[in-house]
Amino acid sequence: MDLTKLTIKQAHEGLKNGEFTSVDLTKAYLAKIKSEDKKINAYLSVDKDFAIAQAKLADEKIATGRFEMLTGIPCAIKDAILVEGQKCTSASKILENYVAPYDATVIEKLKEQRAIILGKTNLDEFAMGGSGENSAFGATKNPHDLTRVAGGSSSGSVASVAGNMACFSLGSDTGGSIRLPASFCGLVGLKPTYGAVSRYGLIAFGSSLDQIGPIAKNVEDAKIVFEAICGKDKMDATSADYKFKEENLSLKGLKIGVPKEYFTEGINPEVEKIIKLAIEKVKEAGVKIVEISLPSSEFALACYYIIAPAEASSNLARFDGIRYGLSEKADNLLDVYLKTKGKGFGQEVKRRIMLGTYTLSSGYYDAYYKKALETRQLIKEDFANAFKDVDLIFAPTSPVPAIKLGQNADNPLAMYLMDIYTVSVNIAGLPGISIPAGRIDGLPVGLQIIGKHFEESKILAIASQMENMIQYK
Repeated sequence: MDLTKLTIKQAHEGLKNGEFTSVDLTKAYLAKIKSEDKKINAYLSVDKDFAIAQAKLADEKIATGRFEMLTGIPCAIKDAILVEGQKCTSASKILENYVAPYDATVIEKLKEQRAIILGKTNLDEFAMGGSGENSAFGATKNPHDLTRVAGGSSSGSVASVAGNMACFSLGSDTGGSIRLPASFCGLVGLKPTYGAVSRYGLIAFGSSLDQIGPIAKNVEDAKIVFEAICGKDKMDATSADYKFKEENLSLKGLKIGVPKEYFTEGINPEVEKIIKLAIEKVKEAGVKIVEISLPSSEFALACYYIIAPAEASSNLARFDGIRYGLSEKADNLLDVYLKTKGKGFGQEVKRRIMLGTYTLSSGYYDAYYKKALETRQLIKEDFANAFKDVDLIFAPTSPVPAIKLGQNADNPLAMYLMDIYTVSVNIAGLPGISIPAGRIDGLPVGLQIIGKHFEESKILAIASQMENMIQYK
């Protein structure tokens, strides 16, 4: 039996029945990382001794007969989420040697259940990118096709699970950074409602958009992890007093909205065909399909690429060469700032900082940032109006399957356009999940399911039924 191919539920049952130990499971994953990750580049760091030590403690807890679903289960953590005593680089040279002084709240929750942290995973630098190619430590490759991107920004988190180098992982989603790579790599990726999961200990990119969420092999696993990490946190004022409650829903009689704006010029015809086939399957199961309109969605990308860089320019100001991280020597304070940021930040990060600083500057604030905030309100209202008539919204996760490595290297706008179906969910603070819906020449395609605020239970219940109906291979 290949232990690395087990789901959380299967691994839990095996641990419970004494078929293997957490140490066995952990060693199997560490061996897989050693043999496979040279070609995929999913991990930035792996702490074998720490992982084995955690596994031994988990086995002690399992021996008592009283343990949680995640006890002894090996996972990977996006390297923008702090794990005490381990490096947290955010895939940037400016934080290359930074060691986290405390645990993020989600890590505390995983440790409480005695989940096993194998290591920290690669990402687009400071979570800025949709391909996984913007890392200062090399691009992550797609386990399905090593000539293609894994998607971003949570590239390593997704590739680690898709490559059977972790049972599940945590990523963060600012404009699609969990859902897009999940779509490209054939996994389930859940972006929770804004505030459903604490952001404390996540290196901030866009504070009003960022959200930590699970990446898993199936919907059930995503649900297990989400339930473990969600809830109110006194360290995060934006977190909500939210408790997940499982919901049993029937597809029959449900109303599913399909935005007409999402099936226009620009979508790969094969992707459109796969998504429409999935929609047809639920229609056969008794779901009522309703065409809806999200008229402001045409402005979502522009809105996002004003708000997110503006927040990033503020958040990344702290990396100044004084308090922590890289520090370049210079004759005066200004030159310390300039040299440190010039050497430490990559091209995409610099691009977004400049864009954000420009849109917040005097004379341009009203023309750009203020307009973007007004547009954000219109996008929220579009979704609110749509949800008066439908229970959930079905859409593609990405307009295309995974692109070739380097395909859009010189075209940032083409790269940004891959986010076209995902950014609206972050702008409105809604929950969304990507589940595998089919393949194009062996490359996975994801179906996105969007729900009302704090209706993860409904999304997960329907996604689980869809998973069985689609029979993705």
